[in-house]
Amino acid sequence: MIKLISKADSNRSPTASLCLPIDSRIRSRLRVELEDGREAGLFLPRGLILRGGDRLVSECGEVVEVVAAAETVSTIRSADTLLLMRCAYHLGNRHVPLQVESGMLRYQHDHVLDDMVRGLGAEVSCEQAPFEPEAGAYSSEGHHHHQHAPHSH
Repeated sequence: MIKLISKADSNRSPTASLCLPIDSRIRSRLRVELEDGREAGLFLPRGLILRGGDRLVSECGEVVEVVAAAETVSTIRSADTLLLMRCAYHLGNRHVPLQVESGMLRYQHDHVLDDMVRGLGAEVSCEQAPFEPEAGAYSSEGHHHHQHAPHSH
């Protein structure tokens, strides 16, 4: 059984890693396979979203680092803040989980949404990348994802 590591122990070096897409990182109970092939079970508080770089600890004290898996996403990049805001508004109006960063929006790939975004005047590209959506204003997520920090996935 693996649980989220406490902030006090977050500087412990990982001894294993776990690569998961967002659909698995939002679940509270999950059987997983570590990168080295060992099986484990996740038992996390409901509403918690695991983020790339989070560390988990097993009952035997092993520290496991979470890696956000690359998955098929649609990415909008633009220096036009108003255009990005309009895209975010329309995607949010459709309750689309959205990753928001400076000059960039990202969502799980959907060709219908891509067409809508293009209709708003934005360029969108389909790519393989980690997906780290906003937790939401009413989320019970127990920690914050620092979107402006560089990622090393």
